Amino acid sequence: MHLAAQLPGIHNVTVWSDPRSRSQIGWESFAHLARTAERGKFDFFFLAEGLRLREHKGRIYELDVAGRPESLTVLSALAAITTHLGLAATVNATFNEPYEVARRLASLDLLSGGRAAWNVVTSFDAFTGENFRRGGFLDEAQRYQRAEEFLGVARRLWDSLSLADLPADQATGEFVRPGAGTFAHQGQHFDIAGRFTTPAGPQGHPVVIQAGESPQGREFAAAQADVIFSKYNRLPEARAFYQDVKGRLARYGRGAADLKIIPTATCVVADTDAEAAELAGEITRAQVSPQTAIAHLEAVWGRDLSGYDPDGPLPQVDPLPANQLLQGHSVFRGDRAKVARRWREIAEDRGLSIRELVIAVGDGQTFVGSPATVATAMRHFVSTGGADGFVLVPHTTPGGLDDVVDRVVPLLQESGAFRADYEGTTLREHLGLAQRHTAREAIR
Repeated sequence: MHLAAQLPGIHNVTVWSDPRSRSQIGWESFAHLARTAERGKFDFFFLAEGLRLREHKGRIYELDVAGRPESLTVLSALAAITTHLGLAATVNATFNEPYEVARRLASLDLLSGGRAAWNVVTSFDAFTGENFRRGGFLDEAQRYQRAEEFLGVARRLWDSLSLADLPADQATGEFVRPGAGTFAHQGQHFDIAGRFTTPAGPQGHPVVIQAGESPQGREFAAAQADVIFSKYNRLPEARAFYQDVKGRLARYGRGAADLKIIPTATCVVADTDAEAAELAGEITRAQVSPQTAIAHLEAVWGRDLSGYDPDGPLPQVDPLPANQLLQGHSVFRGDRAKVARRWREIAEDRGLSIRELVIAVGDGQTFVGSPATVATAMRHFVSTGGADGFVLVPHTTPGGLDDVVDRVVPLLQESGAFRADYEGTTLREHLGLAQRHTAREAIR
């Protein structure tokens, strides 16, 4: 089983109003959670990223975390206080350039001793693009094409310069080998040539992570990624996703072990199953506050519904799906009219209020129970083909994973489901992935 930790900062996972919560953006919080993850022998620590603060009806959407430092900067600092923990950052391939991103990731990998990972994402909206004076920039299909070419160029850059190219031989006077760092690429989205500046780290290439959901995204992950984040943390759907993506690997000459599928998950742990269930309900109600419930309903309905009681029934008015009240939130894209119809059916069938409905259609808590119950459920999920592990997302910062590390991980270790200690120093070694040195051609 592979385990990772994510500091929450997007959607309504984190409960920043909890008395146990501390700063959502301060160094002490990042350091505490990273040290906790390394104490638990986790594979890596992951930071999501947003390139623009979300807005709700023209104002900052304050139910999300705002003001977080840039991820690679944070991870570079964390590299100095950890020794084994992988360091994974989301970096956008729509509004960045390959040379810059490849150099920053190579630097992190080199200075951390081979622990860097890149979650490759694209931007889906013109709202984010306004920060870059590009607006929409590309339609969705072209964004994947750009991401594929972007990754191929980054790999070519990483291959262009290694530590072996910098002998610094005092006897011969040779510091750098002729031709080192030379690269050239001409494609649909990029036409660059020059010399790369940063030698590759011990992994060869940083680990590549992707969150493929659409058929195109799943194909991209099967062809290119080392790890895929999945939203499927319920077993039947998770098994179907796992089989689908793993089944795509063979046509790219890859085996099942070459791609790790790791969904996000939450754990609520208490002394007994009953206590954990009660606590999980309290956490979920805190995550879906009355304000959050109305905001989510407005995002789907496209209407100002602030006058409605969150503990009352759904509004009788029809949605305005063309009207966007919550900007920059990827959950509420797609066919919102269809979503509204489904939500109304659920609410009517089960007699749910607005807030109860938003809770019901949300992810809820993945693993709930005593330490033994949670450990057993996690082992069952992995052993029956649901995933290769989990990215655990705590609901409080920074101590939200303390109970998991102190009470659940030892049981996973005793059962042999999880490592007792690190067996290597690089993230690729933690994940059981081979070192990578040869650039792959960008997928069509």
